[in-house]
Amino acid sequence: MKKEMSTASILFALTTLALADAPVQPPPACSAALYRQFDFWVGDWNVTQNGKPAGTNRIDRILGGCALLEHWAGAGGSVGNSLNYYDATRAVWHQTWIDNQGSPLELEGKLAGGNMVLTGNTLDATSGATVINRLTWTPRADGTVRQHWEISTDGAKSWTTAFDGLYTRK
Repeated sequence: MKKEMSTASILFALTTLALADAPVQPPPACSAALYRQFDFWVGDWNVTQNGKPAGTNRIDRILGGCALLEHWAGAGGSVGNSLNYYDATRAVWHQTWIDNQGSPLELEGKLAGGNMVLTGNTLDATSGATVINRLTWTPRADGTVRQHWEISTDGAKSWTTAFDGLYTRK
């Protein structure tokens, strides 16, 4: 004796087969915690140096969380952008900066002790000497972020502060 299947049984069987054959979806790209290390910098900021306005900065998470895009507007009229991303193949953070003066800066580094530390070399326009740039972003307990930019012209034996800014959320 043949038994007929109910509509509900047929739907259940089809759904089970469809789910069994469905490909397993990988997690979204750039969803690992390493890609979130610089998220403390994301937001709209007023930036001061020595208590005086230095500019504004907006940091946006873009490309599905795979990168951060910086939009700098300096109090003196400078503007610039940077693209920041985690390079998983080399396990480093990378920043490419360019401003309206044509001054590029390529930095790389890691999160160290809760601080994002990126370094890169440039050439001094007048002497042609190598300048080491070290930028450190430090998230603070009050929600502000300190950005400390230091330069060395003697192979990292000594450092001079180029910029020491305090980011406060708008």
